[in-house]
Amino acid sequence: MKIAIGCDPNAADLKKILFSFIQDKGHEVVDYGSDDPIYANMAFKLAEDVARGVCDRGVLICGTGIGVSIAANKVKGAYAACVSNVYQAQRAALSNNANIITLGSLVIGTELAKCLVEAYLPLNFDPQSRSAPKVDRIVEYENSHK
Repeated sequence: MKIAIGCDPNAADLKKILFSFIQDKGHEVVDYGSDDPIYANMAFKLAEDVARGVCDRGVLICGTGIGVSIAANKVKGAYAACVSNVYQAQRAALSNNANIITLGSLVIGTELAKCLVEAYLPLNFDPQSRSAPKVDRIVEYENSHK
């Protein structure tokens, strides 16, 4: 898979570690940077590219994971889930069809961040699952509102 990764300046060290970790798992990794203190600029670009299929999935990092999640979710077709435990990372893919996960560099450690990425990346949403009508409703709403 082609994985997009980006962060704010505070999370540059974690991004660097996760970049290598994801690459070592056999994925192509695209770096969306870490220099812009207005993290929304980077989050919008990454989310746009994930939504358009330029990248298959995305990993966004800021201090809490919340800000980049809010920014990414403003992009049509981007579905970002802020995760802090393995169950959330798994369910982001399996139940919510999230194409981006967001992490908080100030609230989780490096090893947990690796576990979250590792739990999320190999899983895929089943459009026949009991979660499908819920996800469909989100997409329907998104498509009917500007």
